[in-house]
Amino acid sequence: MPSRHTTCRNRRICSPVIIEGSALKIARLPWRKPCRGPPACPDATFTGSGEPVSGRNAIQQMFQDTVILYDDGTPRTQHVTTNVAIEVDEQTSTAVSHSYVTVFQALPDLPLQPIASGRYRDRFERRSGQWRFVERQVRINLVGDVSCHLRQAAVQR
Repeated sequence: MPSRHTTCRNRRICSPVIIEGSALKIARLPWRKPCRGPPACPDATFTGSGEPVSGRNAIQQMFQDTVILYDDGTPRTQHVTTNVAIEVDEQTSTAVSHSYVTVFQALPDLPLQPIASGRYRDRFERRSGQWRFVERQVRINLVGDVSCHLRQAAVQR
């Protein structure tokens, strides 16, 4: 059964549509932890505020070096992704996705609050019938209190 998502025409007018086929498979990729195992992104590139980082192991190491994890093994955040628009080119087995992201965080001594907001631009390719992340570009436009989310070295970058 197709999933219900929102796609944008002309990047201005948004309307709900049914996503089917390749776009549905892309929409079902593990967005929260896109590089946590084969075949999601063994050679993907992540571009955030610093230099691009390529490869699953390097991406995981970058997050381990910058994101604070708590006793439950999580950063106690929720990344809410909205207005996802997926453009699939079946002939070249590639796709591009544009979306907005808002990161919320809550801790016992930190009330629920947005700590960052911006955009994702993701590129995908299909290899051997499987869709994979190729690249995620993150552009953060608004930053709140990230002192409980990012290690000090990352905050100073």
